[in-house]
Amino acid sequence: MTRPSSDQIWQWLDTVPDPEIPVISLVDLGVIRGVEWNGDVLTVAVTPTYSGCPATTIINLDIETALRDKGIEKLELKRQLSPAWTTDWLSDKGRAKLEDYGIAPPQPAGGPDRCPNCHSGNVTKVSQFGSTPCKAHWRCQDCLEPFDYFKCI
Repeated sequence: MTRPSSDQIWQWLDTVPDPEIPVISLVDLGVIRGVEWNGDVLTVAVTPTYSGCPATTIINLDIETALRDKGIEKLELKRQLSPAWTTDWLSDKGRAKLEDYGIAPPQPAGGPDRCPNCHSGNVTKVSQFGSTPCKAHWRCQDCLEPFDYFKCI
């Protein structure tokens, strides 16, 4: 097998969905921090969204499965904790996918500026705690739909 380029590996990883929000890839989420060949071993640096993230094991397994399915035999997953993951690492494509899915993407102001469903700015926080630790629960006062807001980290 010819060794695939780093660009090819990034493309493959861009198809691996986040296990908690399957509409967004691990690349768009920003947890894949680097890929590099060290001799014949492919090293993939992964930064979890937070140190206690329950999906970390599944994320690593999904990365390994995707790359092994493409013929990568020698693989090392490196957990990179510094710098810590931040929502600034979400891609623009990922933010748009979150909103299309009904999750308000992170906003610097600390709360969503509009409903991801009807785009009204008339929203209110229901709870700081949402369906996962990285999300808060909000509601639109116009369409009356509840929605998750991906918290800024």
